[in-house]
Amino acid sequence: MPQTIIDLLNKGIEAGNADKFRRGNVIHLPAEGSLIITGDIHGHRRNFERIAAFADLANNPDRHIVLQEIIHGGPEDSQGGCLSYQLLFDVVRYKLTFPDRVHIIMGNHDTACISNCDVMKDGKEMNRAMRLALEREFQQAGADVELAIRQFLFSQPLALRCDNRIWVSHSLPSDRSIDKFDPKILDRQLKINDVVRPGSVYLLTWGRKHSQALLDKMAKLFDVDIFILGHQPQEQGRSQAGDNLIIIASNHNHGCLLSTDLTKSYTIEQLIDSTVLLASIL
Repeated sequence: MPQTIIDLLNKGIEAGNADKFRRGNVIHLPAEGSLIITGDIHGHRRNFERIAAFADLANNPDRHIVLQEIIHGGPEDSQGGCLSYQLLFDVVRYKLTFPDRVHIIMGNHDTACISNCDVMKDGKEMNRAMRLALEREFQQAGADVELAIRQFLFSQPLALRCDNRIWVSHSLPSDRSIDKFDPKILDRQLKINDVVRPGSVYLLTWGRKHSQALLDKMAKLFDVDIFILGHQPQEQGRSQAGDNLIIIASNHNHGCLLSTDLTKSYTIEQLIDSTVLLASIL
C-alpha cells in the first residue's frame, strides 16, 4: 500500500513535468476551449467532487481546470491528525486521468510542507498534524510517503496564463517584498531555497493585501490584464480586490469556482459574473 501511493505520486510528478502546456514553471493555455478556475481547497472533498462534476472533463475534451492548495484542512483522524493528503492522492489520480487538462499550481501551504516550516490553520500546526496522521496510517513507511508528497508538491507549476490575458497563481508578492522577487523563477529549475523565506516562490505564494500600484506593476511584468488568485480567505467565496484582481476560495460552504471561455476577452465585472457557487452544484 505505501509503495502504491509513492508510485502514484511519482507518476504525478512525471505527468506534471510532461504537461504539453507547461513551459518552465508556467502553464500557457491557448485561445481554445474553456477553463475552470478554483481557489484553495484545503481538504474539502465535497467541494472537489462538485468541481469535478461541474468540469465534466470526460465529456468536454477542450476544457481545462486549475486547482490549488489541496492539503491542510478538512477531515481529521480520531486523534486530530490532518487527512487532507488522502484528497491530494485523489487529485493526483484526476491529473493522471486528464494529464494535459488538469493543472495543479503551488500554494503557500505546499511551500510550508516542502520546507517543513510551521504553518498554522485554525489554531493547529498543519505539517505536524498531517505527519502524525501519515504515521498512524502508513506506520514505519509514513516518512517515505511524506517525502513523496513533498517531492510531488515541489514539482508543481507556479502559475497558469491564458491567451486572453488572464493570469492564475496562488498569490503575488506583497508590496513590501516585491523588490526581492525574481521573475526568473517562472522559467528556471527551482531550488529548495526558492520556497523558503525570502525565496521568490515563497514571496509569490505568501503575499497579501496588494496595492493597485503593485497589481499594475505585476500586470506589466507578466504581460497580462487580470489576476485570479487564491490564498486570502473569502467568506463569500470571491471578491474583487482591485481594478484587475479577483480572489476566490473553494474550501467552504460559500466557496466558488470561476468558469471562463478561453476564446473570449473579459472585463473584471464579467469574470465576477462568471463565478459559480459550489453549493449550487449537485
